[in-house]
Amino acid sequence: MAAQIIDGKKVADQIKEELKIEIDALRSKGIVPGLAAVLVGDNPASALYVRMKASACEKIGIFSEVIKKDKSSSHDQIQELIVGLNKREDIDGILIQSPLPEGINEPAITVTIHPAKDVDGFHPFNQGLLLAGRPLFEPATPLGIVELLNRSGHNPAGKHVVILGRGLLVGKPLATMLASKTSFTNATVTLCHTGTKDIVSYTRQADIIIAAMGKAGFLTADMVKPGAIVIDVGTNEIADLTHPKGKRVVGDVDFESVKAVAGAISPVPGGVGPMTIAALLSNTVKACKIRRLLKQ
Repeated sequence: MAAQIIDGKKVADQIKEELKIEIDALRSKGIVPGLAAVLVGDNPASALYVRMKASACEKIGIFSEVIKKDKSSSHDQIQELIVGLNKREDIDGILIQSPLPEGINEPAITVTIHPAKDVDGFHPFNQGLLLAGRPLFEPATPLGIVELLNRSGHNPAGKHVVILGRGLLVGKPLATMLASKTSFTNATVTLCHTGTKDIVSYTRQADIIIAAMGKAGFLTADMVKPGAIVIDVGTNEIADLTHPKGKRVVGDVDFESVKAVAGAISPVPGGVGPMTIAALLSNTVKACKIRRLLKQ
């Protein structure tokens, strides 16, 4: 039997509809959630991602401001910009689109964002709260993955989840979230990485596999237990002369082979990507409520 295709766009649209109801209620009180996106340089992919986020904001009633800075901007100039955004009452969330040009210390820029406006969940303060089991803002992609699993009928509670990749953006925070004691996580988590010997011995045991290694087509059918749930986080460009642009985006999973074995699988594109944006919007609304409603 072919795997269920987990439609991230459909689930993300459901979340956006729910958020729109919350935003309409805030607007009725004269409160408009605001998100500032800082784009430094002229990376086409980064510009596309920022446009997608801004468009998603506008469709559900979040005020969105895109601030474009030249790639020659200095570290101090970007830091000064963030300090200014921290002070603005109409901005509830701040995101810095990665990667930043050379000469700009990205970790230092991240720390400059006020934790109460860190809707990406990357600030060390928010990472510490997550590890302590008292999260304020969970990183957008891991949060989107947890929502995707639960809303598509694959609650990870009590399941063995194998995560491929220990990155700070996905693997590590996701492992913490999935192992936390809640009704929609509470999984047994194995975190595999480049130092893991015999990865196949772990993936074949997994009820749920989350591939976030940044390696095109790494997970193949022979690595997957029949009926397992597979979530593909990867976004890798590969050459494809049949494509109009001569290349296409694929995930970390060999989709065609794995879908014949898995019980359910998320595609690339159309899986985790839309969920990341939905989670970012959710964090922005949350930030707005925390900052503004508590002041009333």
